[in-house]
Amino acid sequence: MSNIDLNKIWNYTTAKESKDHILLKEKYDLFINGKFVKSKSRKYFNSVNPATDEIIAKISEANKEDINFAVKAANTAFKSWSKLKAKERAKYIFRIARMIQERAKEFAVIESMDGGKPIRESRDIDIPLAANHFFYYAGWADKLEYAFPNTSHEPIGVAGQIIPWNFPLLMAAWKIAPAIACGNTVVLKPAETTSLTALKLAEIIEESGLPKGVVNIVTGGGKTGSDIVNHPNIDKIAFTGSTKVGKLIKRSIAGTHKKLTLELGGKGANIIFEDAAIDQAVEGIINAIFFNQGHVCCAGSRLFVQESIFEIVVEKLKDRMSSLIIGDPLDKNTDIGAINSKEQLATIKKYINIGLEEGGEIYQKKCIISETGNWCPPTLFLNVSQSHTIVQEEIFGPVLAIQTFRTIDEVIEKANNTPYGLSAGVWTEKGSKIFKLTKELNAGVVWANTYNKFDPTSPFGGVKESGIGREGGLHGLKAYLKFK
Repeated sequence: MSNIDLNKIWNYTTAKESKDHILLKEKYDLFINGKFVKSKSRKYFNSVNPATDEIIAKISEANKEDINFAVKAANTAFKSWSKLKAKERAKYIFRIARMIQERAKEFAVIESMDGGKPIRESRDIDIPLAANHFFYYAGWADKLEYAFPNTSHEPIGVAGQIIPWNFPLLMAAWKIAPAIACGNTVVLKPAETTSLTALKLAEIIEESGLPKGVVNIVTGGGKTGSDIVNHPNIDKIAFTGSTKVGKLIKRSIAGTHKKLTLELGGKGANIIFEDAAIDQAVEGIINAIFFNQGHVCCAGSRLFVQESIFEIVVEKLKDRMSSLIIGDPLDKNTDIGAINSKEQLATIKKYINIGLEEGGEIYQKKCIISETGNWCPPTLFLNVSQSHTIVQEEIFGPVLAIQTFRTIDEVIEKANNTPYGLSAGVWTEKGSKIFKLTKELNAGVVWANTYNKFDPTSPFGGVKESGIGREGGLHGLKAYLKFK
């Protein structure tokens, strides 16, 4: 048997995903009333590849007049779409799901180019999950009477939906599928920095034959989103994004007829006990905070390690971080891609500097970072306490703050000491600890011996400043129905 030197530096052969099969236009217009139309503003903004700083396409900027047009189209379509037999609505939704599957490779590449996430994540997680959401809600469309027995219900009307830049296609599916399955119509605004896959979805919607006006996709920045929120003829607002903006939306619609779903920021606690399978837990910790460059609202950005295993966990964590590959999102070897925008990179760097100023002990993977694009090496902080800024505030990047605990009551108190309440993770072999923590942690989602696992059948959402309402599963249907 040949001797293998496990300590040498391993050079990976580049395995770059081809871009030959994707179709991108130079300019993308708004999708309103079943077709692409130019905005009244005639303005365009750039969609930039965060890994290369290359302009991928120009995206139309919608103004108030465009929003009026989209809402009018959605209201007109609602009259017939809400009356259409549910099994017919299901056929359209199922068709969209199948078409996403057929073009999955194209969607995955565009998602990685536009957002900076590794192709493995786009290919294996984002795109399949998006298709699965359409499949799942296609199945429920004609079974609402069984979903909510002994109730009388009807669709709400026109839903204004605003989605973030971290999971562009998945968030679009997350919101559109249950809304139209229940008989509503939609005006969707994707994030300014990641609009491309939503517009590619519009191409599928057009091709699928979905009746005109059922789904309208308008692009733009914060002003466009504000025009949707404040439009008098929109009946429901569904927003995923920052807590700051969520609070503004809640204030804006207070006293109106509009229903509201908010999925906001988080500061997830990931708790590892001394009886946990440590190697498995370390992999879970890595996935919890470095998945999608930490651009995840439910990221496990606070790690609580039981005191007796602290040293071994930190050692294993550093070893595992040293093996992570940072680089081209289209390379299948890449573990951590590019930060979504220069603005977000500046925010992450600001928090890293604050962590150092407040006395935190930093560890970063040593790596060569390209001069072009937006990059941040995976980072962890030791020697931090509950009062540290990086422990209290959402960073939305690959930065992990580690603390210790001795008892289960202590860690519950520490984990709950945050204004957020979106997610948490528990690593232990003891079922009794899992049940105690799931009961006492103030979090909408608690994973046990895993992290960042999503499924269209499971409800998702937070408590406290992490949101209002639930999306996914039966709960996701309920958010788009009014009960008599």
